[in-house]
Amino acid sequence: MKLIAKITDEDIGEKMVEMNNPFHRKASRGIVFDNEGNIAVFFKKNKNMYKLPGGGLEENESFEEAFIREVREEVGCEVQIIECLGYIEEYKTKSNYIQTSYVFIGKIVNKLENLELTRMEQDEGGERLWLTPEQTLIRMKENYYNLKASKYTNLYSTKIVAKRDIKILETYLNTKN
Repeated sequence: MKLIAKITDEDIGEKMVEMNNPFHRKASRGIVFDNEGNIAVFFKKNKNMYKLPGGGLEENESFEEAFIREVREEVGCEVQIIECLGYIEEYKTKSNYIQTSYVFIGKIVNKLENLELTRMEQDEGGERLWLTPEQTLIRMKENYYNLKASKYTNLYSTKIVAKRDIKILETYLNTKN
């Protein structure tokens, strides 16, 4: 499987520090298309952040199962996985944290009535948008310097997540052009 990127503190202008027995989280995320060629984007209005749907694996869950569940929760859709784009690693050395995410490309097979947002996602103003991949990348890049922290996540973590999703979308667009 292809490594898409390794995102570190240096990618957001911070110095890396030595990690000691870091916490390692596994996650799934990706790009979800509707029938018009738009992708699902999760916009956290109160953080001014556009992100791709995804999240951590739950106990005994595969990467594929986690992606399907996260899309149902954050996008309100059932999805069919088309392909795995690769994986991406995040090294948040200041948080002593490593995350490895498998990145999938999916297609909507059924739109559901509601999103299943966590309290944090609701408090951060989470909403689903449908934009072209190109529009999404432009908005992600334009908003990067105007990101905001929340009571749940600091600006440091928010910037790494934003850089991660920008890199995923750039990689997808470069492989399709």
